[in-house]
Amino acid sequence: MSLATRPTPTAERTGNETLVLPNRRHLRIRRMVKIGALAFLVVALSAVTLLLGRYTVTIPDFFRIVAGADIPGASFIVMENRIPRVLIGIMIGGAFGVAGAVFQTMLRNPLASPDIIGISYGASASAVFAIAFLGASGLVLSGFAMAGALAVALAIYFLSRRGAVAGYRLILVGIGFSAVLQSVVSFLLTRTDIRVASDALTWLNGSLNSSNWDRVTILFLALAVLTPAVVVLSRSLRGLELGDDTAAGLGVNVERSRLALIVTGVLLAAVATAAAGPVAFIAFLSGPIARRFLGGYRPLVTAALVGAVLVLAGDFLGANLIPGVSLPVGVITGVLGAPFLLWLLATSNRSGQGG
Repeated sequence: MSLATRPTPTAERTGNETLVLPNRRHLRIRRMVKIGALAFLVVALSAVTLLLGRYTVTIPDFFRIVAGADIPGASFIVMENRIPRVLIGIMIGGAFGVAGAVFQTMLRNPLASPDIIGISYGASASAVFAIAFLGASGLVLSGFAMAGALAVALAIYFLSRRGAVAGYRLILVGIGFSAVLQSVVSFLLTRTDIRVASDALTWLNGSLNSSNWDRVTILFLALAVLTPAVVVLSRSLRGLELGDDTAAGLGVNVERSRLALIVTGVLLAAVATAAAGPVAFIAFLSGPIARRFLGGYRPLVTAALVGAVLVLAGDFLGANLIPGVSLPVGVITGVLGAPFLLWLLATSNRSGQGG
């Protein structure tokens, strides 16, 4: 081949770019469309929750109420019940979704979510103690839940640490803590008044029934602090997903970044738990669903949207599925999450990844 007919490196490079760049652009557009569809679904479910139910509100009446009109009965239902309920549902769904995705991505294991490895039970045990023996509520209850979740998470971290934290070791230690803390919660419930125990059980099932504007404000302020921390730590998270050695080669301080991510993920799960109780399996389901939905690509924003969709859909179904009976959202999500957990364990063992 003569020099005149031999393709130049520039021509080869240009040819590769014409093949690769459109594919990347096409994938990026597809991902953005899917994320937009999830966001639209959140808006649609919010509208359904706000307008429909045992008391139906028309669209014109809804906007009149929001604008300040007083419609007897409807104004209270919309402003004091449904709007706070939807806002808390979106925020706790997003917080649980991001918390689960952080742990699952960091440890490269779908079982590594706060509600599987005992962190949510740490918040629950501490909160039940505060409810049963201190009569706590509001900010005090939130503080106890956060302190309990953080204490359990740090105990799991340091007990599973042997040179470096291994994913399966941390998960196994966490499952052990989960079993112990379940027993602690049961013991606390047997040692308190039946009415207080009933309130605590309602909270333990995960429910949006006690949503109000005070909880909306507290949760919003907490997420306003934690969200920027997640954004800052997301680069380290992408490195840790590739493995400790690769992350260290990319300049990531592995142990420091992992500890910071654990604390941030725990606080996200804790503030959501404090606002509505330990809504079952939202943290566990959101990350894997987001990953499958985007073909293996796992931005945290997608997990947050999936979590919000699951909470809003579960809450609406729980409130309207059985006439005359209002089921907590945690009951509905538990029904969805338990089969997925069994399926994941079965497929992991069959593929030799079950540990």
